[in-house]
Amino acid sequence: MNKIFPYLKYKDLFLQLTLREIKSKYKQSILGYAWVVLVPLLNLLVLNIVFSFVFRVKTGNIPYAIYLFVGLVPWTFTANAISAATSSLIANSTLITKVNFLREIIPFSAIAAKLVDFLLISIILVIFLVIYHIPPHLSLLFIPLIFIVQLGLVTGISLILSSINVFFRDVENILNVFLTVWMYLTPVLYPPEFIPSNVRFLFGLNPMTGIINSYRNVILYGVLPPWNSFAFSIVITLTTVLFGLWLFKRNEKSFADVI
Repeated sequence: MNKIFPYLKYKDLFLQLTLREIKSKYKQSILGYAWVVLVPLLNLLVLNIVFSFVFRVKTGNIPYAIYLFVGLVPWTFTANAISAATSSLIANSTLITKVNFLREIIPFSAIAAKLVDFLLISIILVIFLVIYHIPPHLSLLFIPLIFIVQLGLVTGISLILSSINVFFRDVENILNVFLTVWMYLTPVLYPPEFIPSNVRFLFGLNPMTGIINSYRNVILYGVLPPWNSFAFSIVITLTTVLFGLWLFKRNEKSFADVI
């Protein structure tokens, strides 16, 4: 079994690394894991005020607050998981130099730790959906598919950035700027109709566009994902995962020497 699924051999290490990441994040914090919920809610409050009363973004019959939250929850997971995974190899440098194992277990565990955050804030999202009287639809059955595509994209990008960050620490330093720019190029804060028609195609090249729009379609409107943009997201995800695994494996042999 381990020859077919080699990662099963390291399941205990994966679990230990994941639990350590979860515990260490808020170990010396007064509010502890409450920050997992508080930070997105504070962001939601600020962004809702700015884009509801200052820029007045129109979202039709859907209140802007819940429209924003449905986009903000998956985006927060994407940004936090990529950020944590990018720096994970450096943070576990001692383990890399002393233990022989599949090194991609480290960024995988960093992503898994952020999955716990994602599940907690998703519970808050469900409560908001009830408060705003958003009825459940059969289209919710597509959520697992959408999430698998999102998780694949996050994993592929994390493998690429974490492996490069070992050799060029600048990656970690500019990552926050990259994620901020990427968020504004993704319809998280605004509907896709807000984008001028003459540049809408360029925004469609962003794989997160199809993912965020798919979440909103199936959760808020009870319709199918926008298949054109979502299919593009699937293609980009598969390409990113394959390239990420190839690049990580190519660089892996030098990690212990450089780190």
